[in-house]
Amino acid sequence: MFDLSMTKLLVLAVIALVVFGPHDLPKIAAQAGRALRDLRRIAENAKADLKEGLGPEFQDFDFEDLNPKRFVQKHLLDEPVTTQSAAGAARPAGNGMSGNGAAGNGAAGNGTTAANGSATVLQAGDDPPFDLEAT
Repeated sequence: MFDLSMTKLLVLAVIALVVFGPHDLPKIAAQAGRALRDLRRIAENAKADLKEGLGPEFQDFDFEDLNPKRFVQKHLLDEPVTTQSAAGAARPAGNGMSGNGAAGNGAAGNGTTAANGSATVLQAGDDPPFDLEAT
């Protein structure tokens, strides 16, 4: 999450030792640990209260779905389509996104997925599809 390596943790410990001193550092570390435990307990209680308040319809609700990264992955990006390469190994095809800008005549626009599932590739100099009704 914070990408803390061992050297970064060691530098932080030395800075804390210099700032707080060797006598106060254990007390401050214990207070920080208690505060973190209390904060986690409060967060878990709030999640439990929210699930209880939502009712039985939302028993399978996952709070991780509220994370913006997971939300985008779940709701905007399709599952990656795998194709067989020449070597026989499966590899992802495309960028995992489905286009939604089909042209008005029923044909797929550039960079979108047609009704039959075949993707068209945007060529150099081509304009991307644009849906006037969507804006």
